[in-house]
Amino acid sequence: MSKLTVFEHPLIQHKLTLIRDKKVGTKEFREIVDEIASLMAYEVTRDLPMTEVEVETPITTTTQKILAGKKLAIVPILRAGLGMVDGIMKLIPAARIGHIGMYRDEETLEPVEYFVKLPDDIDQREVLLVDPMLATGGSADMAIDALKRRGADKIKLITLVSAPEGVAAVQKAHPDVDIYTAGLDEGLNENGYIVPGLGDAGDRLFGTH
Repeated sequence: MSKLTVFEHPLIQHKLTLIRDKKVGTKEFREIVDEIASLMAYEVTRDLPMTEVEVETPITTTTQKILAGKKLAIVPILRAGLGMVDGIMKLIPAARIGHIGMYRDEETLEPVEYFVKLPDDIDQREVLLVDPMLATGGSADMAIDALKRRGADKIKLITLVSAPEGVAAVQKAHPDVDIYTAGLDEGLNENGYIVPGLGDAGDRLFGTH
């Protein structure tokens, strides 16, 4: 079974509460999502491997630790996932970026894949799959399938808010994919939206309706 991590850090919880407020406008919503993504990336990358190198400081020569050169890729699920990319890139500027396009059929509530563009060496990279919402789990499940078909086998799913139904669906379909979220909410309503949630993240990020 994959691991579920819910971030209880006060800064993350504070900022998540801010963007739940329907009165928060597009500019502020976008800025806070960016900040939360950075804070979450700090924790998600805690297990990156290190190696030792010798450096010369102004005082002496010393052996210190640096990242071991592990290759990373950030893959947002379009379009809402784009709002989390820059925040993570601030910490991992060398990461490659891929894109997986999904939209939800409003009648069936099922995801439909329309675009996949990934780094050529995606099979050699650890993938941070990002999407603000994990609702039914359908989009995440399909995106993970798309990554695995192209050789990716080290995948972490990062979300802002998640419904228990979506977490269970991803864990059942992909027990090798760990899930990281800022908020584990109550569940889904009859329209498949997360309750209490934060509305349609894509609309709120890009000012559409």
